[in-house]
Amino acid sequence: MVGDREDPAIGDQGAEPLPPTPAGWVSLVGGGPGDPGLLTGRAVRAIGEADVVLHDRLCPREALLDLAPGAELIDVGKRPGHHAMPQEEIERLMVDRARRGLRVVRLKGGDPFVFGRGGEEVLTCRRAGVPVEVVPGVSSAIAVPAAAGIPVTHRGVAHAFTVISAHAGLGEDELQQLAQLDGTIVVLMGVGTLDQVLDGLRRHGMSDHTPVAIIERGFSADERRLVSTIGAIGAQVPEFAPVSPAVIVIGAVVAALTENVSGSAPQCETDPDTKTVLGPVLQALGPS
Repeated sequence: MVGDREDPAIGDQGAEPLPPTPAGWVSLVGGGPGDPGLLTGRAVRAIGEADVVLHDRLCPREALLDLAPGAELIDVGKRPGHHAMPQEEIERLMVDRARRGLRVVRLKGGDPFVFGRGGEEVLTCRRAGVPVEVVPGVSSAIAVPAAAGIPVTHRGVAHAFTVISAHAGLGEDELQQLAQLDGTIVVLMGVGTLDQVLDGLRRHGMSDHTPVAIIERGFSADERRLVSTIGAIGAQVPEFAPVSPAVIVIGAVVAALTENVSGSAPQCETDPDTKTVLGPVLQALGPS
């Protein structure tokens, strides 16, 4: 396992790959929301020890040549509507390389166990008799809103948050339960089903005044944000035209940190530096 061996020198970009081990292993590593600076120290060590790195689309891919010198890099990233490599093939590659005695890192965006299919890959390794470990990562569900100034919990505003995947849409029972939650809703993989989700929440009683934010391409130079309300955002989305990856935050926390020192909310504006479109949520909010 990674933690059982002496750690390689971190930052020594000219280091040679470590020699093969008699028995290989797999390390499922959370790559965080895309910024290499948000990789954990344990993640950096695991990547530096790797002979093979199977990496996703949303992990810090540009840093891999420095972090994994000499390793075989295999792009297994999935894009909306297009999976270049089926999940079964990814798992087959992991097991195959480990059985050859190689150190395999399965590098994922965010955290391996937050909509990352990490549980399936752990079970596959165990069934194949391959040693496997999990290195947690910083989930975009929390980090992307935080970097945009949105806490997923805030004292007196929200004491709980729910993270959902909406890539296939949500059923009426799910929408009803979400609409009745007294907390924050974080939607991942929801760009394609945004209208269905928001319309469903309104249909099941969520107030039109409920704040909502779309944060597109978090932690990248192309990041954009749209901040509005459930009732108004439908008319703004066509012009904003969000694309994946995006994190959608629904709930009062979106406006929790927008008040100025006098306690009044600022006027609607567009901030060219942060590329944030500030909608009606940043005006004085109506009753919930």
